[in-house]
This record gives sequence, C-alpha cells and structure tokens, in this order.
Amino acid sequence: MSKRDLYEVLGVSRDASERDIKKAYKRLAMKYHPDRNQEADAADKFKEVKEAYEVLTDPQKKQAYDQYGHAAFEQGGFGGGGGGFGGGGGFEDMFGDVFGDIFGGGRRGGGQRAQRGADLRYNMELSLEEAVRGCEKEIHISTLAECEVCDGSGAKAGSSSQTCGTCHGHGQVQMRQGFFAVQQTCPTCNGRGKIIKDPCGACHGEGRKNKSKTLNVKIPAGVDTGDRIRLNGEGEAGELGAPAGDLYVQVHLKPHHIFEREGNNLRCEVPVSFTLAALGGEVEVPTLDGRFKLKVPAEMQTGRMFRMRGKGVKSVRGGATGDLICKLVVETPVKLSSRQKELLRELEESFGGEEASQKHKPKSDGFFNGVKKFFDDLTS
Repeated sequence: MSKRDLYEVLGVSRDASERDIKKAYKRLAMKYHPDRNQEADAADKFKEVKEAYEVLTDPQKKQAYDQYGHAAFEQGGFGGGGGGFGGGGGFEDMFGDVFGDIFGGGRRGGGQRAQRGADLRYNMELSLEEAVRGCEKEIHISTLAECEVCDGSGAKAGSSSQTCGTCHGHGQVQMRQGFFAVQQTCPTCNGRGKIIKDPCGACHGEGRKNKSKTLNVKIPAGVDTGDRIRLNGEGEAGELGAPAGDLYVQVHLKPHHIFEREGNNLRCEVPVSFTLAALGGEVEVPTLDGRFKLKVPAEMQTGRMFRMRGKGVKSVRGGATGDLICKLVVETPVKLSSRQKELLRELEESFGGEEASQKHKPKSDGFFNGVKKFFDDLTS
C-alpha cells in the first residue's frame, strides 16, 4: 500500500468536496488504466489512485485517515479485516469499482453497479470521393448529456449525496422469511447505496438532461460501406456521474454515376463506337485522379475488360491500392440518316458469302452454329 498522502495522490486539497474528489479520480483512473496505458508503472499508479478514492469517498474511512493518517488502516486497524484499505478483499474488490466506472459496470459505494451510458449510432452517407479521399463532417445529435449544473451528481450545488440509511450504502437489504434470508434491492435508494436529499433543480436529481450537440467527425481515407467510426464518450451520459457511452458513426456510400466500388477496386463501363472497336484507337477513361487515355486494340468485342493498376482505392486498413476495371461496351449508332444506312448495307454486303462471314463475325456464326446443333440433337 502506498504511503503517499492520499490527497496528493488525487491532486486535490484537504477541503475538496466529494464531487472534486470524484472528478479527479475519474480523470486519473482513465489515464492510468492498464488497458489504456502500457507504461510499466501504470498498474501501480492505477491501484494507488483507486485506494485513495476508496478512502476519501467513504465518510468513516476519510474521518479516520484525516485523524490518524495511514496508521488508521495498518494491521487491520479499520474494519478488522486485516487487509488495509480493502478490508481483506481480493482482486475483484480492489479493481471492480474502477473497471466498471470506466467501462460500464462499477459499483458505487458498495451498492448496485452504476449504469454506464448507452452507446449511440449515427448513420452517415458519403459520396465515393469523400470516402476515398477522407474528409471532415459536422453532425448533429440529440442525447442525454451530463448535467452541467451538478456535474452529473444529481445533487444541488453545495450539497452531496448521502449514504442510504436503510442499506448503509450496500444497495441491498436482507428480508428473512422463516429459515431463509432473501436479498433484495434497497427500496429507499433503488440499489445505488446513496440518496440525494437536495436534488439539483436543473436535472431534478437525474444527473443528466436531454441536449443537442454538434460534433466534427474526421473520416479517414478509404472507408467503405459497413465501416464504423467510434467516438469514445460521445454517447449518452451515464447515471449519476457514471461514464458515458460511445457514439458509432456507421458509413454508407451513395451510388456513384460512373464508378461502382468492389472492395478496393473500382469498376466502370466505357462506351466506344463500333468503328473504334473495329479499327482500334484511343478512348478517354475517367479515374479518381483525372482523365486517362486507354489504347483500344483493333477488332475488340463488347465486354472486353481492361485493368488499370493502382487506379482504385487505398484501403483504410492499409495495403496495396486497388485497381480500376473498365468494361468496354460497343455502342450501336442510332438515328441514322438514309445515307448512313446505305453505307452500312454496303459494308454488310462487302463481307461476302458464308466463308467470309465466318471470318468477319466469328462470335455470331459460332453462336448460330451452336443453336442449329442444339435443335438437331433434340429432333434426332
């Protein structure tokens, strides 16, 4: 057990109120919790802060410490437990309160576990460009926030909660029925272990109020539909000073008029004229970085795929950048003039007989040959 002055451990004065002690404890417990702080001495500091908080928020222990200092808890001097501050308790007794206070489930004054605030979800729609490049978005949410007047304690300024006289701070009472003893939630304090005789007028003793707030959310580059961005402590405030929940921003990508995203790859269709498809040439392809000239080989058929390496999306989780996959679609001309129709007929005639047709239109002739064989097999 640390021999440092307990007020010094929490960084508060000897005349500090219970509210000030609680605020200092929550700040330091968050700072030194082993799950958040990987420094070698973090666990020891966490334990030291916890011990100081347990003594200074218990009226009897605080009075004994103020009068006798650390000697009041040596050799079982307080409570006859033989275990210093904790009264002989094990690991759960030592750390249970703080684990719950930080992560939603700690006990308050030996009573019922304090209720951590609820987590919230916000659905955010992003354009493909915003998701790929990252951006900052302003959102507005309505939530239960800690009362600013009483700092979430529920007690009127200048007053504090008091240990429940019915359960003596345990939050539970025993009811005997014959040979059996039934433990029930204390009806006076509803299991909290403390009661508020002079409630805060702003929140009526609840410790929290409905509030609308504006948040700036940084969207990392590369997010995709289904990704969640966690904002710690931006959910609902907990009951009577318990930790707040978290806010989860759920990402949804809007449909794009050109690209379709598949993981880190992008897909798009690029229409080309049948002249370009037959003779070859260049076609302009859009990318997220600007326009790109794609060389199209002669005699290209519709549906041909072209992969442009590194023109896709770089994932928020790292790794290689995806590709842009272009599907070329041969476009049939429309609204032809008489002369244009005549030229097309001349072109068709120029292909010659059946042998020449197979040479110029291998896919078409292959398809119809397959159809003919199919029906021949049915009738045979």
